[in-house]
Amino acid sequence: MKIAVPYENGEVFQHFGRTEAFKYYEAEDGKVTPGDVISTNGVGHEDLAQLLGSQNVDVLICGGLGEGAKAALDAAGIQVVSGAAGSADDAVAAYLAGELTDAGANCDHHEEEQQASGGCAGCTGCGQRIPITGRNVGKTVRVHYEGTLDDGSKFDSSYDRGEPLEFICGAGQMIRGFDQAVAEMEQGETVNVHLEPSEAYGERNPNAVMTFAISDLPGSESLKVGQRIGLQNDRGQVFPVRVISRTDDMIMLDANHEMAGKALNFKIELVEIL
Repeated sequence: MKIAVPYENGEVFQHFGRTEAFKYYEAEDGKVTPGDVISTNGVGHEDLAQLLGSQNVDVLICGGLGEGAKAALDAAGIQVVSGAAGSADDAVAAYLAGELTDAGANCDHHEEEQQASGGCAGCTGCGQRIPITGRNVGKTVRVHYEGTLDDGSKFDSSYDRGEPLEFICGAGQMIRGFDQAVAEMEQGETVNVHLEPSEAYGERNPNAVMTFAISDLPGSESLKVGQRIGLQNDRGQVFPVRVISRTDDMIMLDANHEMAGKALNFKIELVEIL
């Protein structure tokens, strides 16, 4: 297994998209061998996933990264463990010992936005993810909800299914904005929330849209627009994609989440705190 870490002066560099170097590690049978520190040569957000893929990296351990970078890494079949800080060697050892917890996509801006603001929603300077806070964090809750887009169209509803949704508040099982809203609610309360993409499924990543010749993708001859399939990379890892267009000769697949780039509205009713 090959592991990469954004690297600076022996530590995990905290902004994936601005790292100037990666340190590589080879791990086998519980033993890890540190490898070379290799410059990114100024490669930015959009190409780093391809760079890591060309190095046959299996796992990226990092500090902060955005939804777009996460989607590109997922599409490349690279497992991401974010939220690491301190010594790069120690972070790799913690991961192999099962002691490192993934913080998910924890930075939701472009570089120029960071320079203007000094930080970003959801993280502290592109480092550790700001935790969900509120009276219900850590508690198992049951909620009814209805989700709509800004044009009023409904995309999901637990009311229609007749069964409340159960999850642990603040554990990362829900999108951040939904989780934070429930964290502050009282049992029996109903709230309406509007979530920008940064609080939901992130912005769309153009690098997660792939075009193939049908002759190069066995089994694609019968696929239809809108169909969802699992695509396998050259290391045997499977990631979900959706067919967004096709001709007799070419097919276009999208690994972005269907709701990426969309603002979402939720009516949330906190039915029960268990």
